[in-house]
Amino acid sequence: MKINIILYVADQQSSTGFYQAVLARQPDLNVPGMTEFRLSETCVLGLMPEAGIRRLLGESLPDPAQAKGVPRAEVYLTVDDPAAWHARALANGARELSPLTLRNWGDEVAYSLDPDGHVLCFATAAGSQA
Repeated sequence: MKINIILYVADQQSSTGFYQAVLARQPDLNVPGMTEFRLSETCVLGLMPEAGIRRLLGESLPDPAQAKGVPRAEVYLTVDDPAAWHARALANGARELSPLTLRNWGDEVAYSLDPDGHVLCFATAAGSQA
């Protein structure tokens, strides 16, 4: 199974720059209407303009642009150094929601909000490497 997580974004170019800096990699696909970052062999993070999904699905989908500032998704990434990843996100325009803290499910997790209002989490299992 391949997993594609697609975030609806206000400005594809701006969001591409943000995720390119945070993920420290170039997109695998970057064409008008879609940017993709391969996160693993079976998982891709996509960025689609809000206007693009609106054109694709029309009136059957509430307009994502109307949810400005309302978290619409959470991207939870298990990484080797969540503090460094979180700091990189903050340095590139994310807003901190919660610093790196040991959570009751055993992961250490830092939470931020990306420029489009999606919750971005960087985690590692307590006492282990990602």
